[in-house]
Amino acid sequence: MRNFWNILFLEERSSIGLSFFRIFVALTVGLHVMPSFFHMDDNYLSTAFKTFNTSFFPVAFINWVQKSPDGLVVFFVWAFCLTWFCFLIGLFAQLSCILMTACCYYFYALNDFHIGTLSWDILLVTLFLMCITSYHGDYFSVDALRRGDLEAWRKPRPFFIQRLLQLQTASTFFFTGLYKITGDGNWITANPIYYLMNYPSQGVTKHFLLKEWMALHPGFCYATGLVIVATELSMPFLLFYPKTRRAAIVLGLCWHVLLVLTLDVPSIFLFLFPAQLMLFIHPQKITDWVIEHRRINAQSPRGKIIYDGDCGFCRSSVRALQVMDLWGKLEYVPGPKGLSEMRLEFPDGKTYGGFFAFRRLVWMLPMLYPLVIVAYFPGAGCLGPLAYRWIARNRSVFPVHHSCSGGSCPR
Repeated sequence: MRNFWNILFLEERSSIGLSFFRIFVALTVGLHVMPSFFHMDDNYLSTAFKTFNTSFFPVAFINWVQKSPDGLVVFFVWAFCLTWFCFLIGLFAQLSCILMTACCYYFYALNDFHIGTLSWDILLVTLFLMCITSYHGDYFSVDALRRGDLEAWRKPRPFFIQRLLQLQTASTFFFTGLYKITGDGNWITANPIYYLMNYPSQGVTKHFLLKEWMALHPGFCYATGLVIVATELSMPFLLFYPKTRRAAIVLGLCWHVLLVLTLDVPSIFLFLFPAQLMLFIHPQKITDWVIEHRRINAQSPRGKIIYDGDCGFCRSSVRALQVMDLWGKLEYVPGPKGLSEMRLEFPDGKTYGGFFAFRRLVWMLPMLYPLVIVAYFPGAGCLGPLAYRWIARNRSVFPVHHSCSGGSCPR
């Protein structure tokens, strides 16, 4: 029993999947909360119509929150935006998650009418699980760059958070299916799909290819409803059974794509649930996949980063590139002292320098992908080199990060 419990929750595995999941949690929270800030007068300020969830919050807490002046509400808006962005990029990942979640609870208590939904309750459970660990900042994060740990992507971590998130996903599927056959509007004795196809589409269904056809075929709608119930009830078993897990993940992803395409559903169905399904992939399979790609790249001709090996700022920057170079696509070669700009050289003879080397790197390193828009924004080709040369001229005044855990510093 002890060994079973250890395998189920306490065994240490890579947290790279959880780091990737953090990004989707942040996107889901942002899409759920930020739109409500565009109508502060109606949603949160003293002029708003408000309802309160007394079954979730103590009455005393709700009364305390309702005494907030409008200035404090605006402060919490800015606090949320700041901590949300830090959580998204993984800067002090655990602390920013705790503060962001506290802001979420504040807005929930301030006005349940605009934020309190079933999907929001599910999201809060997920946020709570993210708050109690720092592992989601191990990779795909600014924290990973600050630490400079080259092995962060495969560092063993306790697996219990991922397991609890898996259980949350599986139970959501199961109880959603169970409600369809035990709650109001039993799907076995009724035909809700047919009803939806003939119901006005505002706020319920979208216009999709087969909607009109399904509205004329109640038998097909009824069979579709039975398939939905059977799938939701069986998903927990399919996801946890190793031989069916891969097919269940694909099925679940297709499931949510169909939901998004056919129904007006919250953002949680677009971002959070598909990302939770990916947590069922065994972390060792992910690390083995990365290791194999690194091995293949190490045996092939690679691009070379040439940098000033006597410049502390340059070595610190190269260290960050090494952390981001998940696939091992690059070699890092110290160049002559006083080298004015970093150079990127490829085996085919193509060479890029300074800003244009950086612009090429954003396509090669996963953690730089979000900067593609910045690197190719209109005017970046003119302003980018100017900014790069200014940094290069003043590099001696920039702070140098000396952490070299997980490997030696670049020389």
